[in-house]
Amino acid sequence: MRRRLSLITPAYNEELNIPVLYRRLVEVLDQVDMDWEWIVTDDHSSDRTFDVLSQISQRDGRVRAFRFSRNFGSHAGISCGLCEANGDCAVVLAADLQDPPELVPRLLKAWQGGSQVVWAARGQRKGETAATVGMSKLFYWIMRNVIGMRELAATGADFFLIDRRVIDAYRTFDERNVNLFALVAWMGFRQETVTYTKEARLHGTSGWTLKKKIKMAVDSITAFSYLPVRVMSWTGVITAFGGFAYALFVIYNALMGHLMEGWASLMVMVMVLGGFNMLMLGILGEYVWRALDESRRRPRYTIEAATTETLCTTRRT
Repeated sequence: MRRRLSLITPAYNEELNIPVLYRRLVEVLDQVDMDWEWIVTDDHSSDRTFDVLSQISQRDGRVRAFRFSRNFGSHAGISCGLCEANGDCAVVLAADLQDPPELVPRLLKAWQGGSQVVWAARGQRKGETAATVGMSKLFYWIMRNVIGMRELAATGADFFLIDRRVIDAYRTFDERNVNLFALVAWMGFRQETVTYTKEARLHGTSGWTLKKKIKMAVDSITAFSYLPVRVMSWTGVITAFGGFAYALFVIYNALMGHLMEGWASLMVMVMVLGGFNMLMLGILGEYVWRALDESRRRPRYTIEAATTETLCTTRRT
């Protein structure tokens, strides 16, 4: 029996990129000795992305498309694709053509060699500002060296292949606020990395805003580490020790007849300690909010329309 490959693409306002990506996928995958399907999740685009996908699906039954009822984010789109995937392995790639489909055979070769997770790590990044690249490197340095997730590529990777066993294992997870890529890396299995050049976006603009990046960074840290809470504890211990030492210093000076005055310095201390308290409450609140959000058990996405029958419309991950 021929093995089957599932390609998963989250899309948002990609009506111009989708036809180009489809043609390139067909050229590449028709040369591969595998059956394949292409699952595209439209994250409630405001353009004709789903209409374009519907037209392609009518011509080619290997293409399946799902449209979300509102914007749920690219990670929800990938989760939906993994839920719907029927392949022996799945490749996740973006719709903006920054991830070249021509790299898929390399990922398949590594998979056929025994790897169960194959990361396509970014080498050179075209069309990105120095600030974007620098912040990305800082984030992955923190994740690898502070949080301890050494499995993540140092330059980042959001283009990858996973084996059927990994897909089935991922489906058992029920987390909502989590970095999908970090979760796959954390899961283990036999992992391998290949390097490629990330191309510039062909059409349109990225929907990956600064707000979404910050949320993903916070989700990544809180989902895989208690370090911020531990830092809060140690900050409290150090501050309490400093306050106790300062109290002894004030008492000593009073006994020596040197009463200390200083309204300004007192206000500085109150404001600094108040700021520390607010910061630590904010960190704790991030953990509490995520626990509350998970307890609601809301679906991670809901599907408004589909070009074919859907298998798991209410699955959260």
